[in-house]
Parts: sequence; C-alpha cells; structure tokens
Amino acid sequence: MTLCAMLPLLLFTCLNSFLHQKISQSVRILGSLVAILVVFLITAVLVKVHLDALPFFIITMVKIMLINSFGAILQGSLFGLAGLLPANYTAPIMSGQGLAGIFASVAMICAIASGSELSESSFGYFITACGVIVLAIICYLSLSRLEFYRYYQQLKLEGPGERETKLDLISKDPSTTCHPPGEQPRTGKEEPGVSASNSQTTNKSHSVIAILKNILVPALSVCFIFTVTIGVFPAVTAEVKSSFASTSTWGNYFIPVSCFLTFNVFDWLGRSLTAISMWPGKDSLLLPILVLARVVFVPLLLLCNVQPRRYLTVVFRHDALFIIFMAAFAFSNGYLASLCMCFGPKKVKPAEAETAGTIMAFFLSLGLALGAVFSFLFRAIV
Repeated sequence: MTLCAMLPLLLFTCLNSFLHQKISQSVRILGSLVAILVVFLITAVLVKVHLDALPFFIITMVKIMLINSFGAILQGSLFGLAGLLPANYTAPIMSGQGLAGIFASVAMICAIASGSELSESSFGYFITACGVIVLAIICYLSLSRLEFYRYYQQLKLEGPGERETKLDLISKDPSTTCHPPGEQPRTGKEEPGVSASNSQTTNKSHSVIAILKNILVPALSVCFIFTVTIGVFPAVTAEVKSSFASTSTWGNYFIPVSCFLTFNVFDWLGRSLTAISMWPGKDSLLLPILVLARVVFVPLLLLCNVQPRRYLTVVFRHDALFIIFMAAFAFSNGYLASLCMCFGPKKVKPAEAETAGTIMAFFLSLGLALGAVFSFLFRAIV
C-alpha cells in the first residue's frame, strides 16, 4: 500500500509541476475529481461483491495507484490555483486537509462504538466520499463565476507593474477589499499595447529551475516537515499501547482517540491558525530553525510505550505524556507546513505563482514519500 500510494503520488506531482502550463487548470482539477469519484463508486459497489483474495488484492492496489495519481494532480493544481490569490488563501486548503483527517478519525470512533460490520462501515465511508467529491465539483464549477476569482486570474496575465498598481489601489480603498474591481476601467497611466506586450511576456514558459531557486527554503522546509511527520505517524504512533488498557475499555479507543483524533484535531488547529497569524515572516531565518527543531519529536515518540519493541527502553509510559507529545507534534506540523505552503508562491513574481504552487506541492509529496521510507527504519530501531 505504501509503494502503490507514494510512488504515483510523487511521480504525478512532479509531472504536474512541468506540464501544468500545457493542460488547462479546469481539465486537471475537474478531470481528477471525476476520476476519483468513479474509483470510489466502483469501490463502494465492490464492497457488496465477493472476491477471491488475489483479485481483491490486485484491484485494491490498482485503485490506490489511480486515486493517488489523480489526487497528486488535483493537489498540485489546487495549490497552484491558490498561489494566484493572496497568501492567506492557501491556508484554507491546508486546514481543509486537516478537517478531512478529523472526519476520518470521528468516523473510525463511531464505527467502533456502533459495533457495525466492517462491510457496512466501509460502504458508508466510500458513499460519503462520493458525496463530498460531488460537492467539490459543484464548488469548483461555481468558482469561475466569482468576480474575485476572475480578477486574480486576469492579474496572472498582466505585467507586474500593472498588478502592483492595482493591488496598491485595492489596499487603499476598503470598499474594494471584498469585491476586487474586475470590471473597473484601466488607469490613465496605462498605454495601448502595454497590456498585450506584458501578456505575451508572462505567458511564456517560466523556468522551473529559476523559480525553485527562489522558493528553495520553504520547499525544503515543507519536505522536511512531512518527512519527520510521516516517519513516525502512524507507523510508530499507532503501535503505542495504553498503560491502562488492561483495566478498562479505554484500550479499544486509545489509538483512535489519542493517536488519530488528537493528531488530526491539533493539526487542523495549527493549519487554521495561519489564517490569523503568519509568524515568522516568509524571509525569517526562524522558520527553517523551527522546522529543523521538530526532529526532537522523533526520539520523544520512539521512547513512548511502543509495543512490541526490541532495542529501546520505554521512558514515557503514561498515556498523558503520549497525548501531549502528539498534540504538540501535530500542531507544529499543521502550522509550519501551512506557513511554508503559503509563503512559497509569494516569493516569486505573480505570473510564476501557479508554477511555484505546483512545485511546493511536489516537495510536500516528496516529504510524504521520504517519510514513508523512514517509517520502516524508525519502527525497526524501537
């Protein structure tokens, strides 16, 4: 499952970084959503169909590869889209991913509490996913009708000088903050032919290498963040045993609550905080320092009550300590990752922001893949 998920995710995120200028944004986003919807519909149907072990395994691995391939294109395209908008509009994408994790965790707990059959729970999961994807398709189709969105799409095609003039006017006029002047007449300083010339310049293929040099720090930071996170969560953290499991039913809910729900709630809180605060700034040296400091969570979580274990001794046996570590671990992941994803596209020219967003999505996926590889190592040394 790890190989079938991470390899297509990494490959197609990389391809999206290079090919996004040749395939329209709507085709990439809508095509990916429809493809994922079809796969989930097939999965929901197959829940009710009996399959032998080998056909079931092959079909499942193929579906995982398809979902992650189209998911990579979708994720990269969404971050590219958000890169065209002000920095705080990337935060909702990040917090939305965190909210999805909370939903999955709550669904897991409800399934355990209800005592329902696995097939019934699985069918409910996939049908719900289909409903959410249909809602996402409707939302994206509505997006192009918003004047706000059309305004920033237009700025992508215009010269940087004209964009700065417009944004300066917007910042000085409160009445245009929520309703950008997409249909507003041009200023008197604009000369005939200038916009067309700028459009031709910005429509040229932008060098991925040149853009990468400008966003290297946030790109490597987000990669490192997810390498550390996926390195121990959930491969290591899901193996932690409760110190009270033998005396209560808490043992059945310990991992769903203390591991998955705690992580997803605090990860979402961290991601959502960037909508209010973006400290430290995009050029601050403190940001990569805080990112590197997260490596301290690796030994802290390895020394919790992970079972079975062969080499390391248990230092933090109490459940409360594990939950505290998980909360801090998740919050720092959500906050710092969201900061990096917001800052990346803002370190380049407006016309290069979409490319920068797709490159940032590639490094996020690279971090997920590297984390999956390191998870085998971290689990083996416990």
